[in-house]
Amino acid sequence: MKKLNLKIKDMPYAAEEALNRLRVNIKFCGKNTKKIVITSSIPNEGKSTVSVRLWKLLSEAGFPTVLVDVDLHKSELQKKYEVEGIKEGLNHFLSGLAEYEDVVYETNIPNGHIVPVTTLLENPSALLEDPRLGELLDRLAEDYRYVIIDTPPLDNISDGALIASMSDGAVLVVRCGETSKALVRQSLQQLDRVGCPVLGTVLNRAEIRSGAYKKYYNRYGKKYGDYYGDYYGAYYGGDTTEKKAGIKE
Repeated sequence: MKKLNLKIKDMPYAAEEALNRLRVNIKFCGKNTKKIVITSSIPNEGKSTVSVRLWKLLSEAGFPTVLVDVDLHKSELQKKYEVEGIKEGLNHFLSGLAEYEDVVYETNIPNGHIVPVTTLLENPSALLEDPRLGELLDRLAEDYRYVIIDTPPLDNISDGALIASMSDGAVLVVRCGETSKALVRQSLQQLDRVGCPVLGTVLNRAEIRSGAYKKYYNRYGKKYGDYYGDYYGAYYGGDTTEKKAGIKE
């Protein structure tokens, strides 16, 4: 199996601990929760970062885990983590130009494998609707304990909801002070419509010391927690110039 090297930098202690809590809670979702979508309402909320970090932590904890990059619109895996040597990826598999063994790569992370993207597409919907995607995810779920799926955002793009319908559950990433309550509600409703359970929510770039985390939970987490599942807060060291409100109206 071909091997890739990902240059993943260390995170602040608070962020690492928040993601570790997410990892532990994912473990308690049950043995049938294997294919997990990481998504967001809009771009730039941090879903890809959460995907990679959760994949890394699960792998290092001893669980065979594969990261599937399905964001054919705006994948940042290769550039952000300086990955070189990818010849064939998900786009080749969905086009029928490569087989399963060609697109699953070993990495420098113990127990961690990835299915990357090599070429970004303006309109990948037709490829993502191909039955080969569902077949790929099902086979990965047989070979690995966890399949972490980095999808496009849910807002204005149907691809994210389509992929979520093939999964066992979703984690919704919300950027503190940037994403409106209306958009979050809309995303939760989209996931509900396609039958994808929401496993939790990651509140990204929340300044805990300012009380944003607490304010967000009081306004949003309690309201939706009982119905949509457990609430997870993740702190990514947002700078002090960011808005302190948990979520916009």
